[in-house]
Formats: sequence, structure tokens, C-alpha cells
Amino acid sequence: MTEYKSDLLRLLDSRGYIHQLTDASALDALAERAVVPGYIGFDPTAPSLHVGHLVSIMMLRQLQRAGHKPIVLMGGGTGKIGDPSFKDEARSLLGEETIKANVASIKRVFERFLTFGDGPTDAIMLDNAEWLDKLEYIPFLRDIGQHFSVNRMLSFDSVKLRLDREQSLSFLEFNYMILQAYDFLELSRRAGCRLQMGGSDQWGNIVNGVELARRVDGTQVFGLTTPLLTNADGTKMGKTVGGAVWLNEDQLSHFDYWQFWRNTDDRDVASRLRLFTDLPMDEIDRLAALQGAEINEAKIVLANAATALCRGADAAAQAAETARRTFEEGAAGDALPTHAVAGGSIVIVDALVALGLAASKGEARRLIKGGGARVDGEKVADEAQVIAVGDTPVKISAGKKHHGVLTAA
Repeated sequence: MTEYKSDLLRLLDSRGYIHQLTDASALDALAERAVVPGYIGFDPTAPSLHVGHLVSIMMLRQLQRAGHKPIVLMGGGTGKIGDPSFKDEARSLLGEETIKANVASIKRVFERFLTFGDGPTDAIMLDNAEWLDKLEYIPFLRDIGQHFSVNRMLSFDSVKLRLDREQSLSFLEFNYMILQAYDFLELSRRAGCRLQMGGSDQWGNIVNGVELARRVDGTQVFGLTTPLLTNADGTKMGKTVGGAVWLNEDQLSHFDYWQFWRNTDDRDVASRLRLFTDLPMDEIDRLAALQGAEINEAKIVLANAATALCRGADAAAQAAETARRTFEEGAAGDALPTHAVAGGSIVIVDALVALGLAASKGEARRLIKGGGARVDGEKVADEAQVIAVGDTPVKISAGKKHHGVLTAA
């Protein structure tokens, strides 16, 4: 572990956020003597962010905890293009109204993680549509485009991998890295921003911004990326039976969010506690050292802490109590996902999909065939089974850890 002098880099390093830095010693010195405004961009491609964005959100939180200023940049402009980094194909282009609605929906989650205001270390939120929508093409090419080498842009892994696979990369997408670099320049001018942070897949884009600020304004700015985050088994973090783990409660229930963290692999508990909670390191070390069945204590602490940050303490307590009742008492807690059944009955396949316990009817059928579906604890053998729903709620289970409740409409 590198010996940093500033509280900021010591905090980020000790909790495992640092993968690459553009000039570690200069940033360390700056953070030791001054408030460093730092930003991360979020493109509004859906109505909610998901846990794949959570490392970035937590980095902004740690930045503020260390006495510096977080800048949340909403990609109202870049969201019209889509970041091609390590994607197999172009994203579907979103309409203006959809982007605006997504931005409004996404904004809510940041208020749980950050303190916004007008103070020197208070967070601010900006939207790059404010400057990107006003750009004139020829002046932009003349003033900004001259600082980019196509040869170098083609060498970045995010582009190179796409071309090596002989997958189409549109000129529209190719412009994304220039626009992101321009964002950094604009934020440097408008908000005194000195640091851009992001995932390791953003390294090339971030370096472009660092170089652009130096060439155009002679300003020294910095870049920092986090390691690629995967599960211990090598799979991508953030996927469940029902799909993405959304941060907004209208996209995913409090219980399912809590249960996602509770289901963490034993091998991942320590890193998840460091990255996704504010627990002190000595407490994390104690929890990480637990063995055998005792590791479940650490998982419950993780689930409670992570859920409290994103959904609030009441939601975390409610979800924990639902889990206790569901698994210890065999009851169906109030915070489980529910579906109101009209007409008094529903086919098991439809019930699994409606509750988010299966992403599709095909997945539901495979779950039943594998013996993983249960109705009130009884294994389902027939995918055509009809469930009668009356005054008493019916508990539906997908495996041992995913549950939902059917009620009468």
C-alpha cells in the first residue's frame, strides 16, 4: 500500500478504491493543502442507477467525508450518444423526454449519499446538456478537435477491443471520448474541478480530459480509477435472478436490495464492507475474520449498512426483520415483493415473473423444472399449476433465498 499524506488518498487507498492515478504525488500534495472538487459522470440510460454505479457514488461520498467537494455530473448531453467503452454494440438512442425523465428519477438517490448545498465541501449537481447542447460544430472541431490524435484514440482498449472483434463503432460513439474530455475542461472552468474519478474502463477517457485541460488552459487536473469489481467466482457484480439490482425503491423492493447484500459470497464480504459501508476499518477487519456460520453476522451487518445508506435506516430495519421472520419463523414479512392477483388465481409461471423472481416465463419454467420453485414451502412440479389466492397471502419462493407474496386484488 502506498504511503499517502493526504486524508483523501489515505482513505481511498485503505478502502480499496484506487487502481490508477495520473499523478499521485501532485494530487496528494494538492489534497493535503486545499479542498479538491472532484466529479464523476452518470449517463441517464435508465430511470434508476444500479449497484454497478455504487462504487462511483461511494467514491464521491468518501471524497466529501475527507473534506473535499463532490460534483455529480448528469449526462443529459452525453446520454444522447452513449459511452461505447467495452460495449459489444451501440446503445439505443434515447429521446429528449426520456432522458429528462431519467435524470429527474436518478437525482433522488444522490441525496441519501451526499450533502448538497452552497458550502465549500457541499456537493453540487450539474448537467452537461447545459454546455454540450449549445456547442457549434465547426468552432468545436477547430478549438477542441485539434488536440486529439485519431491514432491515439484508436489505441485505447475501449475502442480497440470493439474494432478487434470487427464490431461496428459509429462516428457518433467515437465522439463520446472527446465530449467527456470537454466535460472535464468545462467543469475545471465553471467549478474549479481538479479531479475526475471513474471505473477502470474510463481510464482512456479520463486521461484525454487531463491532457485537454493542460493543452487548452494550462491547468493541472487529475484522474483516478477504481479496480474492476467482480464477484469471487469471476461473475459481474450486481445481477440477480430478477435482473439488475436497482438503487431506486420503485425499481426494486427494500427487501430484495437488502437480500442482495445478505447473499454476498463469503470471499467477498471484506471488500464489500470496505467499499460499500462507512464502518471503521478495525470493525471491518473483525467482521472479515469471522469463520464458518459466524460469517453470516458480517453479511447481516453489510446488508444493514448498505441498505441504510441507499434506502434509509427504517428500510434497512424493516428488511432485516422481514428476513428474520421469513427464514427463522417461516412467515411472509411485510417487505417482501408483492403482487395483487385479480380474478382469484394465477399460474405459477406468471406469478414468478410478476414477483420479479424470474426474468421471463422461460426462466420460470427452468426454475420449476430444476425443483427451485415453491408455493408456501411446497415444491412445484407442474409449470401449469394454478395458485388460488384468497384472504390469506401466498408465499412464493425461488430457491432458498428469493421470496415474494401473492395477495388478492
